[in-house]
Amino acid sequence: MQDTIKNALSFNKIACHVALMIAGTSSSAGKSVLVAALCRILSKRGYAVAPFKAQNMSLNSYVTKEGKEIAIAQAFQARAAGIEPNELMNPVLLKPKGNFVSQLILLGEAVKDVSSFEYYREVPKIMKVVEEAYTELSRNYDVIVIEGAGGIAEINLYDRDVANIGIARIAKPAIYIVGDIDRGGVFASLYGTYKLLPSDVAGLVRGFIINRLRGSEKLLESGVRQLEELTGVPVLGVIPHLNSAMPSEDSLCMDEWSGNGETSEIGILKLPRISNFTDLEPLRELCKFIDLKDDIDCEIVIVPGSKDTMADLRALKEAGMHEKLRRFAKDRPVIGICGGYQMLGRELVDFGVEHGYVKAKGIGLLDAVTEFREFRKMCRQVERKVNGNAVILEKIKGESVWGYEIHKGVTKASNPVFDDEGCASEDGMVWGTYMHGLFWNDCIVKAVCKHLGVEIPSRTDGIEELAKVVEEKLDIDAILGWV
Repeated sequence: MQDTIKNALSFNKIACHVALMIAGTSSSAGKSVLVAALCRILSKRGYAVAPFKAQNMSLNSYVTKEGKEIAIAQAFQARAAGIEPNELMNPVLLKPKGNFVSQLILLGEAVKDVSSFEYYREVPKIMKVVEEAYTELSRNYDVIVIEGAGGIAEINLYDRDVANIGIARIAKPAIYIVGDIDRGGVFASLYGTYKLLPSDVAGLVRGFIINRLRGSEKLLESGVRQLEELTGVPVLGVIPHLNSAMPSEDSLCMDEWSGNGETSEIGILKLPRISNFTDLEPLRELCKFIDLKDDIDCEIVIVPGSKDTMADLRALKEAGMHEKLRRFAKDRPVIGICGGYQMLGRELVDFGVEHGYVKAKGIGLLDAVTEFREFRKMCRQVERKVNGNAVILEKIKGESVWGYEIHKGVTKASNPVFDDEGCASEDGMVWGTYMHGLFWNDCIVKAVCKHLGVEIPSRTDGIEELAKVVEEKLDIDAILGWV
């Protein structure tokens, strides 16, 4: 069976590509994880496979080698497929800024800020961008695994649903709808979703997937049988509840971090417009989020990235957190990443990029001044050496670290910590950098754990473990056979 399918796909590489789509009954049904698993499974079977999400809304992003910004989920899925991420895999990225406004990123470039109503007016133009990106990507791969967004059956959005109905009508993929049984009501969700779809899209549905089962599959047999009889659509697999190997996509994932207990050693400030908190994923077992109104009860504080530095700085001050940080920094480390780094400086000046002309005092823990003079962002991957005199970093001085920058604003600072970038306080207890992904470096993780006197968290290839379970529980041959 596998050889037959593979031979057919090899021929299709010349004639056309194959498109699969993982759609959901709701948000957080497991679409991102299943796409990543399928990318790994199909890649290991010898197919050239790539992920695709027409439109993503996420504050956690990644910079490609070409300096393009995409959602971190698509970067992870590309890695699962064994390929380099690029902007074609996520042509539209929306980064929420609050008050129904998002930064619009097209093909990896920040274009402008738009309200939801402004965005919907531009959907016809955006769909052309999506179609061109999908077409270009499909020229180079045997299989494109498309990820939907939220629930596919949002009947009020069918005329402007870029990530579900829109791409389904462009790609004509074999659609597989996944439902989360852990939430309850999975049979009603799958049935209702299928029945609400437009007829042309419903005709593309080839199977259902039940995700996150905690109990016995046998208890589902009668429900599965009835669902198949009612819809004529087979249930192709029941996936057990697994720890996700995916980086967190948005702030809704914060409660899932395992370190949200009283014993957590690292505190991450829960900024209202927090961005790229996935920087701390490798240390999440040691982390918890700290509300700005709460006291600091940990050994290291991280001031993370922000989608709106000026607004979050104001919120931080209004909550009195700036004073708490100053007291904390007298004998324990405070680390700022990107927007957090900017806030830790002496002064920030917005020359009309975000809020009109605004000058604000920073927290004052670093000798750094940041100016925002243009909408365009710095987006690039970087590799630098640790050369600053700072707590934690002194343990790895001279070693190289990798990261990526995504930021507006230019910062002038003294006492750099990574070659000529970043800044440390005179006593080294406070330091900041623009480098996202810093804590994905093994040497940084080891240095942090050594400072805390704790064991280094075990790191396994989570996607490989996930792919093994999905391949066992999901009828992969049936999925490819439908195509």
